[in-house]
Amino acid sequence: MRFDPLFVCCFSGTSVEEGNSVTFESMFKLSRKTFNYICSLVKDAMMSKPTNITDLSGKFLSLDDRVAVALRRLSSGDSLSIVGESLGIHQSTVSQITWRFVEAMEERGLHHIHWPTNQDDMKDIKSKFENIRGLPNCCGAVDTTHIMFCLSTADPSSKVWSDLEKNHSMILQAIVDPDMRFLDVLAGWPGSLSDSEVLKSSRFFELTEEGKRLSGEKFNLSNDTELREYIVGDSGYPLLPWLLTPYTGRDLSDHQTDYNKRHFATRKVAQRALARLKDKWKIIQGVMWRPDKQKLPRIILVCCLLHNILIDLDDGVQDEVPVTHHHDPDYGQQVGDSTDKSASIQREKLALYLANKLPPNVP
Repeated sequence: MRFDPLFVCCFSGTSVEEGNSVTFESMFKLSRKTFNYICSLVKDAMMSKPTNITDLSGKFLSLDDRVAVALRRLSSGDSLSIVGESLGIHQSTVSQITWRFVEAMEERGLHHIHWPTNQDDMKDIKSKFENIRGLPNCCGAVDTTHIMFCLSTADPSSKVWSDLEKNHSMILQAIVDPDMRFLDVLAGWPGSLSDSEVLKSSRFFELTEEGKRLSGEKFNLSNDTELREYIVGDSGYPLLPWLLTPYTGRDLSDHQTDYNKRHFATRKVAQRALARLKDKWKIIQGVMWRPDKQKLPRIILVCCLLHNILIDLDDGVQDEVPVTHHHDPDYGQQVGDSTDKSASIQREKLALYLANKLPPNVP
């Protein structure tokens, strides 16, 4: 199979001599099927205006070229000038193409992130979570990650964006399923906010409190004890009836320690999803240079959409990407600010149930 030199260098950074055999997957880190699908999603929006985009030699850039340029920019994390120089394209053209791709993905790809409305889909999610370490009726795992960037100390908003680790950052909150698929994402809040504050500002929190999320079938722990639908999160989140966190402190009982181990194994899927997101789309992995803070949430969203597309299309190439659960290696563990009494009782009953210590009838 032969490739246009621009195509070839988009992911490798170098041109390939005519006649050399290089697989598509090794260059793009995704399958031809996935690339074609992405092109089909953004075709109308990207080619509508302007149509006269060219490289430095005057060569017209096709749809495939433009998508390749955008994916190169998002996946490499290299600056506009480096990407432009490696492709023979002016950096302003790289910026124009990338932003148009972001807009097109927002217009045509949002359906790839959605909360399951089909009961069969939710049952499948619950079953897969239970298969991890036995937590029944779990519908998701929530976590946050920091997208770091440089910001001048002279910027009046500098303190707002300064997080607990003294970095300037923007927060991405994500709720994921057992396959590391994003079910709900929120990006845009400054790094100075805690995980709990971001959660409580989210539309997901509002909908759940209104009974429009996590309000499906309950699970019977015993004859008179039901467990509602819930998600799991680390100790940076508040313990709520629909958000179960681990036990904290010392002198935990055996069943509480066992629960924590099961809980950690279950919620680790969210950590791994965010780590894979950053490893694959490196534009949000490192420290960005003074980004447009109005555009950055949209770039983060599109990276999440692309992450889900790889999963939805069962793109085997993504399995070759190393997976770690360390997406914020320089950040310490936060501690939540509140505990709901009924949630505390529910968590204790679940822990007893998992340890086979819950009596048939508990008042």
